[in-house]
Formats: sequence, structure tokens, C-alpha cells
Amino acid sequence: MKGLTSAPAILIDMLQFPVAGLLIAGLLSAPAPVTAAAAPDISLTNVKAHLSQLQSIATANGGNRAHGRPGYLASVTYVKNLLDAAGFTTTQQSFTYNGATGYNLIADWPGGNTSNTLMIGGHLDSVTAGPGINDNGSGSAGILEVALQVARTGFKPDRHLRFAWWGAEELGLRGSTAYVNSLTSAQRSAITGYLNFDMIGSPNPGYFLYDGDNSDGTGAGPGPAGSAQIEATLAAYFSSIGVPTRGTDFDGRSDYGPFISAGIPAGGIFTGAEGTKTSAQVALWGGTASRFDPCYHASCDTISNINDTALDRNSDAIAYTVWALAGAGSPGGGTTVWSDDLETATSWTRGTADTATSGLFERGNPAATSSSGVATQLDAAAGGSYALVTGATAGSSAGANDVDGGVTSLLSPSITLPSSGTLTLSLSWYLAHLNNATSADYLRVRVVSGSTTTTVLTQSAAASNRAAAWATASANLSSYAGQTVRLQVEAADAGTASLVEAAVDSLKITQS
Repeated sequence: MKGLTSAPAILIDMLQFPVAGLLIAGLLSAPAPVTAAAAPDISLTNVKAHLSQLQSIATANGGNRAHGRPGYLASVTYVKNLLDAAGFTTTQQSFTYNGATGYNLIADWPGGNTSNTLMIGGHLDSVTAGPGINDNGSGSAGILEVALQVARTGFKPDRHLRFAWWGAEELGLRGSTAYVNSLTSAQRSAITGYLNFDMIGSPNPGYFLYDGDNSDGTGAGPGPAGSAQIEATLAAYFSSIGVPTRGTDFDGRSDYGPFISAGIPAGGIFTGAEGTKTSAQVALWGGTASRFDPCYHASCDTISNINDTALDRNSDAIAYTVWALAGAGSPGGGTTVWSDDLETATSWTRGTADTATSGLFERGNPAATSSSGVATQLDAAAGGSYALVTGATAGSSAGANDVDGGVTSLLSPSITLPSSGTLTLSLSWYLAHLNNATSADYLRVRVVSGSTTTTVLTQSAAASNRAAAWATASANLSSYAGQTVRLQVEAADAGTASLVEAAVDSLKITQS
């Protein structure tokens, strides 16, 4: 792995809401639908066990796992056997470089929309000088354990998931380049995002995210459209655990290179290589003013060359981002019984008990709004041009059209639900606020059935910055089978005056 860490960077200090599974369902009396599962906590013990296996493979094969050497193929076999047993469909793609055969391992999780594929990858090879446990056993082990958790949890995302372990990265991105070059134009178009994880456990770590939106203004410029969302989602996880991040340039030194060259949005994490941590970075993250990884490309890049805290945080960040970006709308698919993409007006009506004085929910084309570098309102709907949004226009300042004075809500038209099957509500949403918010502020989705109103999805605010970024959520509505209901979307600035924005889009109810 190679990555730029010495260029100037801007601190990303924003907290995105949790993914759909962290929403709280059924807060009121029965019926009490439930939400989709949260991203799992990734076991550091399990990730370290994979690293120990890679270390043992290197030790038994001349001290490395390099391209064309037996240690590399043994590493591929180790990963492949675990994925095959877990139910993945694996492909061992071969290529030739420097007179030696190299291998990429591709693992597809069954299901999801294959025309909207999210790829997660990292290189599995080491240099010839050492076993490559941080570079890049760490990324390889992290994504392996996330893939195994996909299988263990029975995750059924909307997007198709494809995991990859690349060969010969250390010789110039040879494996990932061979893979991208092997794809037809249609196959490339079907890959709508690529996440790269290369060196995520450096012993003197920094927390760098690839600069998808070019907010740093250095180097190669932004990634393809969609890269900014990947960066924001990763940043959201680190903000949620109180760890600041900095940007690192798309400098082409890791396996995202062929993907962004093909116009595929990308992002990822990097904890530092041969660069030296500055005094300012020591103040930010701790550690010492020395190299991020003193064993970079050396024989001492062994199992002892890992910072467990960084490895644990980054493995959890991988899972968070996969779950957030893959979506979990209607498990197993199903028949759509009602949907509203909000591109045309469909008679949503304002709540009769609303108290908010500004920033009222409306169907609108949202305008970008930010404060102190925190995006509080996005300039795009989750799909198309329109969404349900609190105060769609930007106004003269960030606080001009945010929610103020209490509750604002909109009620959908009446929806008659079928009397059988599993009924699932899915939607896209965000809640954004600054650190003057309180836990009394919230976004909720409720079901109104006769005289009963039940909360099925809710997200409370907190006294911290949360940046706007679209995520997906789902709730089981089977308890309402055979009933005629309305959905109520509700946001509140219910505590002290605070800056609160919210939006909902792409609502759908399916029967399966």
C-alpha cells in the first residue's frame, strides 16, 4: 500500500446518523414493528485470528506472501475456503505478470441488485521482503471478517455485494487493473461503488479517508460522482466514536486506481505508511512524531506490527459503511404494493397538531446548506429531484429554514395494505444538526391506523455535529396487514433553539 499523508488536509468533523438498524422501533404501544438489523460489531479477535493465519502462511513459505510465490497462493486458498463454506460464490481469476501467475479472488454474496453492485476490496499480496501483515494483511483480514459477518447475519441488502482480494498490488496494481480491464462496459457500469481498505492497522496510526469530494483541494481532485458520499459515510462512523479524520488524496497508489479511472466512485481508509506523523497529528490522534509504519515494506511487518485499537475501529467502520451503503430495504425482494418517489405531488397533507414556526416539512427540491463545514441539507434528493424536506430552500444562512419552534409533519395519502404476507416499509432519510441540538430533537416515521399512531422509525439528535447524508431504513408493517393506514413523517426542534434539518425520500411498501 502507498498513500499520501504529508499533503495539507482539512479535518473532517461531522457525525452522520447511524445506519438504518440503529433506529429505534415500536416506542409506543402495540403493534410494534421492528427495523432492519444494525451493522454488526466486528470481532477484533476474529480479525487477529485471520492475521495469525496469514503470518503462519508467510512463515511456512519463505517469509512472504508475494506475487508468484507459494505464500500468496496459500493466502488465496485460506480466504477462499472460508468464503466458500459461508455461502459465497467465489471466482479465482488468474493473470500473468513478470512471468508469474497471479490471482484475484472475487466473492459474490447471493442476492441484491446486480446492476447496482457495491464492491469491497484490498490487496492480499505482500512484498518479497516480509509477510505483509499490516500491508495489507490488515485490510484483507478486516474485509474477510466483514464478509463472514454478512453471511452469519443473513444480510439481504438492496445492492449486490462483491468482495475482492487483489494480487500483485505491490508490483503496480496489477491484479485490480487486470480485473477492471476484463470487464465489459456493461459490467463496469453495474459496479456503482468501490471501497478500498489497504493498511488499516498501522502501529502509529492516523485516520485518513480518501478525499472523495476534494475538500482538501490538493493533488488529483475529487473521485467520480458518488465518492463524496462514501467519504461522508466513513467520516460519520468515526465521528460517532469521537475519532477525527483527515483526508488523503486519490494519488493512485492503491487498488482504487483502476476503478476511479473507469469512472467508478470509490473511497476507503488508510492509517499511514512510510510518512512521518506530524506534531499536529500527534495532538490529534496520539502516538509519536515518527513514521506511521516503521516496518513498511520490511521484514518486521509481522503480527507484532499492528495497532489493535486502529484495527478494531477500522474493521467496524468497514461494516458500518457496507451496511449503510448497501441498503436493507425489502429483504428477499417482493411485490411493491405502494411507493412514492415524490417526483410528482401525491397529496401529502400537513399535520394538524404541528407547532413549528419555520423549516416546515414540504415536498421540494432541496438546496445545499452548510454551517462551519457541516452539511445540514443536501442539494439532491436520494433519487430524482424531489424529497420531503424541512425547508427546501437554502435561505440567507444555515439557520434560516431549519426546523424551529416545535414539531413539523406531513401525512401520506391513505394506503390499503394487503391482508397477507410480510409487509416491509423502506425509505431513504437523514437527520442533520449542529452541536446545539438536544436529545429532544428528532426525526420520526409513524403509522396512523384509525385513531392509533405508532412510531416505527425514530432517530434522536444529540449535542454534536451530524452531517446530512442519505441512508436507508426499513420497518416491518405486517401487523397492519389488511388495514388502511397513512404514513406520518415528523421532525422536531423540541428542546432549546437548535439547528435541525431532516429529509425523507423513496418510500416503498413491499409484500413478500
